[in-house]
Amino acid sequence: MIFPQPLQALVESLCRFPGIGPKTAQRMAFFLLGLSREEVVGIARAMVEAKDKLRFCSSCGCLTEEEPCRYCSDQSRIQNVLCVVQEPRDVFVLERTGQYRGLYHVLHGALSPLDGIGPEELRLPLLFKRISRQGITEVIIATNPNVEGDATAAYLARMIKPMGVKVTRIAFGLPVGGDLEYADDLTLSRALEGRREM
Repeated sequence: MIFPQPLQALVESLCRFPGIGPKTAQRMAFFLLGLSREEVVGIARAMVEAKDKLRFCSSCGCLTEEEPCRYCSDQSRIQNVLCVVQEPRDVFVLERTGQYRGLYHVLHGALSPLDGIGPEELRLPLLFKRISRQGITEVIIATNPNVEGDATAAYLARMIKPMGVKVTRIAFGLPVGGDLEYADDLTLSRALEGRREM
């Protein structure tokens, strides 16, 4: 251990963030130590407040303060079109485009047999209930364009088509192997506009 114990503990904690390696964690730690105590407390308070106040919408699975979330309770949204995404952050990414006005359903993951994630680990039973009970006429599959996302999309199409519902997949203006959260607004807008039936 080359750092004093409190600094080492901070670096190790920051390494737990996705995409943050030891060098970046060290830079972040030194940045935090350069802030005033009030600024650091403000950052910590915002993290605790987000953890305490946010929960998943019981209907769509998106992050929300209220129940149901603002997307599910907004009657001006298109009520018969459902966009299926992998993670809550994908909802916010798609909302930024301003191109989609339907409802959402968050799976909280993607099929990945190697990681032990099968259909039972995703929010699929609720999805199928929503499709049949809410009169959904189109399901847009907006899973990530990678192996797991494609497998999930194929599985969903196979399960939903027999229900007599149109199934589309967002167009591949997105890089293969990439995540929705890293795509720019124009790329996402074009991907939504160019979706195709599966």
